[in-house]
Amino acid sequence: MIRPDEQIRAGHIPAAYLPHGADPRQVVINVHTAPDRSLHAGAIGVVLSLTVGVGAVVWISTVMVLQMVTVAAETATALQAAIPTLVGGGITLSVSLSKGGK
Repeated sequence: MIRPDEQIRAGHIPAAYLPHGADPRQVVINVHTAPDRSLHAGAIGVVLSLTVGVGAVVWISTVMVLQMVTVAAETATALQAAIPTLVGGGITLSVSLSKGGK
């Protein structure tokens, strides 16, 4: 007699469920069983967790790659600006204008 409805059918009425001064032969007790757990709820949770995890990994990887590209672009710009000074001055362009006319 594990289930509560079997216990009540056998006449074993728990005293905690009876009102004070009530006759056990006159009391009707409704027993409700616990709802069954769905096996799909766990699987759906696992799939959602995996999907969110994979999305987070892709997002973080993309951000890291974009940051590395940004650093590489800034480094290339700095080198492009610094190479003429490192080589030795580079080429100087001068324009001279004459002040006299004909």
